[in-house]
Amino acid sequence: MALSRRALLARAAASAGAVAAPSPTAGAAAEPEPVTTTTLRGTIPPGAPDFVYVPVDVPPGVRELRVAYRYDRPPTPPGTPGNALDIGLFDQHGTALGGRGFRGWSGGARSEFFLRADDATPGYLPGPVEPGRWHIALGPYTVAPQGLPYEITVTFVHGAPATPVPAAYPPGRIPGRGRAWYRGDCHVHSVHSDGRRTPAEIIALARAAGLDFINTSEHNTHSSHTAWAGAAAAGLLVLTGEEITTRTGHVLAVGVDPGTFVDWRYRARDHRFARFARAVRQAGGLVVPAHPHATCIGCAWKFGFAEADAVEVWNGPWTADDEVSLAAWDATLCGGANGDRRLPALAHSDYHRDPDRVGGPQTVVLADDLSREAILAGLRAGRAYAAESSAVALDFTAVTPRGAHAGIGESLPVAGPDTEVLVRLSVTGADGCELRLVTDQGLVLTVPGATSAEWRTTAARTAYVRAEVRHPAQAPPLPGPPAALTNPIWLRP
Repeated sequence: MALSRRALLARAAASAGAVAAPSPTAGAAAEPEPVTTTTLRGTIPPGAPDFVYVPVDVPPGVRELRVAYRYDRPPTPPGTPGNALDIGLFDQHGTALGGRGFRGWSGGARSEFFLRADDATPGYLPGPVEPGRWHIALGPYTVAPQGLPYEITVTFVHGAPATPVPAAYPPGRIPGRGRAWYRGDCHVHSVHSDGRRTPAEIIALARAAGLDFINTSEHNTHSSHTAWAGAAAAGLLVLTGEEITTRTGHVLAVGVDPGTFVDWRYRARDHRFARFARAVRQAGGLVVPAHPHATCIGCAWKFGFAEADAVEVWNGPWTADDEVSLAAWDATLCGGANGDRRLPALAHSDYHRDPDRVGGPQTVVLADDLSREAILAGLRAGRAYAAESSAVALDFTAVTPRGAHAGIGESLPVAGPDTEVLVRLSVTGADGCELRLVTDQGLVLTVPGATSAEWRTTAARTAYVRAEVRHPAQAPPLPGPPAALTNPIWLRP
């Protein structure tokens, strides 16, 4: 399931991606190393489990393990999904939920991979190839009525193991501007899952987009956590994470401890998500459901929001499912006004390949400095707004006659329910847009073609107020796509 929500719409009949050939074995002797090969065949019927584990017995003395696979793609009637088969690997520690034996996942992004002590195909974890029963993990994403015949070729390269390379992770803090607004994109994909760019290329794209931080969010693997060595030199903070891509929704683990793996092999009906959401928070990260109303197979969020720390309401170019996500999130805000847990809204690019844009959209967060702890604290508190690019900046505040003041994501204490509150919105980089204010009663103010607006209310009339900056409508009465969206300011009598 390692594809973006847009690519997944056409995924069912797609073939596995480009081949990633093993790199030459470091320090190879003049004599070729002995190689043995085994071929495994089978057929997955319609209605098979989400994951099928094919055992492979690894003998002693294996230096490098190589795996290649292929499967049949028979034609199917219009509207009937064809065969699509994902792949990953578990070592001799087993396949139990939790991932102790996890060694990598590439989904459908490549048809070959390798691993050894000092190197591995992106998506897979370097490490020793120890003897014992390993398992090829197959994920039959969709199965044609005729079934899904597959063939796996496993190659053992025998010899002394290579010297392991110590893991090095990106730093948790970058010298910044102190307390300031920092721009980031917490949903990007590289060659370590189904993206087309290397981490070095994404670093360059992020800086060109005006970003201060990103979050690694590869599908179902943490292999890229060690791949961002150049980010600090470029002044970019890299949060380490994962896109946990289940069969009943995708969720971002944002800013977990480097080296953290979060399992994805369950559905909403299995009642296991709470366990892994807690694991994300115990590793210091945020739980952020991604594109919750996307229409591709397995993309829509089915787990509920009781375990969420925030929600992605804007994913890549604005579409109808983003409009639904925004409306569904807005419907939760009255609970926050009444003292329930508040669920901040975030925006990310879900970058995979051109024409996707890193930082389009992006989340702008008020943080004490450019560090993992400060950025996550700002996101968790909802001190953030979404912008279509770094060209867009806004200021959104509420004040009382006695000088009480609140900004985005904050609560404004007022002397009484009838105390007048002045709400101010100003924006740059969004010429020709419409300024809108939305409260618990709905849309209360619309100002076309302006760069600033003011509105007066009281806590008796308004529980929260949030701002939207919208481009002109393309299909009235639907509003145009946003240039910016804010989290609410809460009025507290």
